[in-house]
Amino acid sequence: MLLAASALVLAGCGGGGGGTVSDQSQALGSIDINPQPRDNVRDGGDLRLPLSLFPSNFNINQVDGPGVDLNNIDGAILPALFTGTADSGVTPNANYLTSAAVTSTRPQVVTYTINPKASWSNGTPITWRDFQAYWQASNGTNPAYQVAGTTGYEDIRSVATGTDDRQVVVTFTKPYGEWRSLFSPLEPASLDSTPAAFNSGWKTSIPVTAGPFTVQSIDQTSQTITLARDPKWWGTPAKLDRIIFRVYDSTSEPDALANNELDYYEIGGNLDLFRRAQHTPGGAVRNAPGREDFTVTFNGSAGAPLAGRPLRQAIAQGINRQEIARQIIGQIVPNAQPDGNHLYAPGAKEYQDNSGALPYDPARAQQVLDRLGWTRPAPNTPRAKNGKQLTLRLVYGQDPGIQDLAETMQNQLAQLGVTVVLDGVPGNEFFSTYVDRGDFDMALFGWQSTATPLSSASGVYELPLGSNVRENYGRIGSPEVDTLFNQGTAELDDTTRAAIGNQIDRLLWQEAHSVVLYARPGAVAVRANLANFGASGFADWDYIDAGFVK
Repeated sequence: MLLAASALVLAGCGGGGGGTVSDQSQALGSIDINPQPRDNVRDGGDLRLPLSLFPSNFNINQVDGPGVDLNNIDGAILPALFTGTADSGVTPNANYLTSAAVTSTRPQVVTYTINPKASWSNGTPITWRDFQAYWQASNGTNPAYQVAGTTGYEDIRSVATGTDDRQVVVTFTKPYGEWRSLFSPLEPASLDSTPAAFNSGWKTSIPVTAGPFTVQSIDQTSQTITLARDPKWWGTPAKLDRIIFRVYDSTSEPDALANNELDYYEIGGNLDLFRRAQHTPGGAVRNAPGREDFTVTFNGSAGAPLAGRPLRQAIAQGINRQEIARQIIGQIVPNAQPDGNHLYAPGAKEYQDNSGALPYDPARAQQVLDRLGWTRPAPNTPRAKNGKQLTLRLVYGQDPGIQDLAETMQNQLAQLGVTVVLDGVPGNEFFSTYVDRGDFDMALFGWQSTATPLSSASGVYELPLGSNVRENYGRIGSPEVDTLFNQGTAELDDTTRAAIGNQIDRLLWQEAHSVVLYARPGAVAVRANLANFGASGFADWDYIDAGFVK
């Protein structure tokens, strides 16, 4: 699945002049983490990290679970069978797997051999049964499981034991090219045993873990989650004693770093955060390309104002993405350009700018609106049809930077005669109360992509499954897009699969599913003596070697 990021996470802010980070050229393989040998990192200490929102469900595979914050937590406590690398690929995680490979192609069979030392925190060994339960919960055959996505799992015929309980044999009904995306993070069979356990068992806690850290406490009142080094961990011990996640408003993060309350925060395109990081004693700015974009999602559900594709296309063609990129991230990123792809991050080897399929063209947008009957009674007046004004409600998480972006979009669309009503809502209600329920005409938020984008993005862009929209919050799709996703995920050749992915992206632009605005800069502020952690680019965070220089 893709990971939804709230507006608070992706806040950008305009302003006056100032310095810039190093040229965001999106060079593949770039990271900036102050790499240090483990011998140079002191044992112990706390790494204090911010959360934008407190998770509403700690099961990341449940429909309310997907989110960047929870993904960051899970990276320290749950099995990631494959980890993201700096070159936008993935590599097997030897802490959990001794091997994983396609052992047959007709039918496709993937055989996993589990590290014999791997076990859950309650002492139960990690076995093929965990894989089987995961598949049964996620394959869509039982709608009582409120899953965030079924992609890949619905293409599995069976999950069985191999030579022993530590070997897993997964047989597919058809080829599945991005099989490395499956079963991560792995969950214990107890979580997937029943729909009730899956949907609610981890609503407020994470009772079972299997990582270098385990959960010490979850405090809803203080919005704090504390992880402690797990003495039962069988791999290389973590350097840190604890990782402490706490909810912060983005505007308070620089003070928290300066006051020695935080060790890291994301700058993104926020000029104020960047400047304050530059002038924080003991602080440093690190920068690398990232996987996050920022998007305006349209609500195309039946009866919604934007249910019709021609109107969505007209609205999309009235949004000046170049102006937005310049305003929001141009103060930090030299020669800032809009993002042109829904699936692949700029800098990834598969990336192509396909936005020309629906380019910025306000004159064309005006013509389409006229043809649809949304006319202006006089120049520079709102458009209306049958006495009803063309009004769209734009929902976003309350944040000063996003307010600036919302107002820019409001002004751009006003030039077309479209009235945009701004609705900034509390960040902790943004997804659960508004986005999940389709309570918006347009919504501002972002996505964090993965190294296996077709399988992770299918739930966002494929047609909803009845009342289960998965992560397609705009309820927009087409049979053609679904067919291409099926072809792409079944393609074992990486080059051919990427070509299909870019074909999908062109259709998404034409469908006006959503408008990708810009790739969020990967700049972060850190405590200067923080080692092996920072701007990790396309790679996953490494909690084992992270720590502070001696």
